[in-house]
Amino acid sequence: MAPLRFSRCVDGINRWIGQSAAWLVLAVTLLTTLHALVRKFFNKSELFHQLSLSVSESSWYLFAAIFMLGGAYTLLENEHVRIDILFGNLSRRMQHVINLLGGVLFLLPMTLLLVYFSWPDFVRYWVSGENGGDAGSLVRWPVKGLIPLGFVLLSLQGVSEIIKSLARLSGKLPDDAPRHEADPSTGASA
Repeated sequence: MAPLRFSRCVDGINRWIGQSAAWLVLAVTLLTTLHALVRKFFNKSELFHQLSLSVSESSWYLFAAIFMLGGAYTLLENEHVRIDILFGNLSRRMQHVINLLGGVLFLLPMTLLLVYFSWPDFVRYWVSGENGGDAGSLVRWPVKGLIPLGFVLLSLQGVSEIIKSLARLSGKLPDDAPRHEADPSTGASA
């Protein structure tokens, strides 16, 4: 039961982070609108050039946060891209086996390698305080830190999904119906 409690904890954390990150879409939209308005009315001023770079980089940082912090939530909700031609026509048991093997053989090794290789880059930017080099540029370490953080969250969610697959295969967790049933005539998800 301890693994399932761990799984529920990871699911709760990634659900909260993913739903919170979704609000960043509104922030990106507002920043982009602000950037367009400033460009329209203050295009030739020095204020525009300084503000434009900061707003543009902030939008980029927020988009990176949406992407990196939303990946684990996407996996939790089973909303990631999947070619459903074969998978949707398999038995639920075989789907759990494929999810289990995919998590153990592909997802975890890849995400852990990405954490391993992105961490030194983050530390280098953290220590140096490096920015984009232009006046008004933002420091780079926050966006560089999103990379290992996002892959740690994705790794944890991968472990959670592996635990749930094992629990479903052993009968310790009910076998929920898939979120998107395949259309039997086409094999495509609804």
